[in-house]
Amino acid sequence: MNMRRLYRLTGPDALPFLQGLVTNDVLPLAKGPGLVYAALLTPQGKYLADFFVGQTAHGLILDLPEVLAEATIRRLSMYRLRADVQIAPVPELFIHRGLGPCPADGFADPRDASLGWWAVRDVPPEADGTDWTALRVAALVPEAGVELIPDDSYILEAGFERLHGVDFRKGCYVGQEVTARMKHKTELRKGLVKVAVEGAAPVGTPILANGKEAGILFSQSGGQAIAWMRHDRIQPVMQAGDALVRPRD
Repeated sequence: MNMRRLYRLTGPDALPFLQGLVTNDVLPLAKGPGLVYAALLTPQGKYLADFFVGQTAHGLILDLPEVLAEATIRRLSMYRLRADVQIAPVPELFIHRGLGPCPADGFADPRDASLGWWAVRDVPPEADGTDWTALRVAALVPEAGVELIPDDSYILEAGFERLHGVDFRKGCYVGQEVTARMKHKTELRKGLVKVAVEGAAPVGTPILANGKEAGILFSQSGGQAIAWMRHDRIQPVMQAGDALVRPRD
């Protein structure tokens, strides 16, 4: 599981502030506890960061991948202007994840039911041996810094609609126009797919089909992998370094 950083948002404008920036509808969190998965985009519609926004017993919590946390908070602070919202780190809090029944202080992972539950607590979690990469690959869920590349990825190609990370009815947010155009006016010709892999190849290895580059191999576990592919170049058998790659349903 990725290293995470937590921030608390306070002030009367906290939710409206986020609502005008992120890809999903966070206003329902004003009504009570809940968890929303969302992303922050560039004005050109490219991915900058993905995160959870949770209304918890510890307040309104922003749960960010550590590798993107500082840059994301700087970007949010740039947009803050006159909004009455404060963003502060909360190093005394920790994310807990687990499978099985959701605890009283937890929320089901909104991306996919197979990813279990999420909770914020004031004690560090104990390692439980869960292979989160295997679960993520099986559910075709991208990860920041691997499949999700800042200033490069498009969230619809990364499956954010399937993962409940974008709301097309919520109104304006940064990058909304490009995202809506991709949804309603174009056919996605590229995107993340699940593939079977025989052999070994590092993350980032180009996938070749009939001698042409057809995609890139990313996270792998147990003979399965996530790949970014050009849909028109997918073949029954492809090559990634010394590994054979085959599409999966």
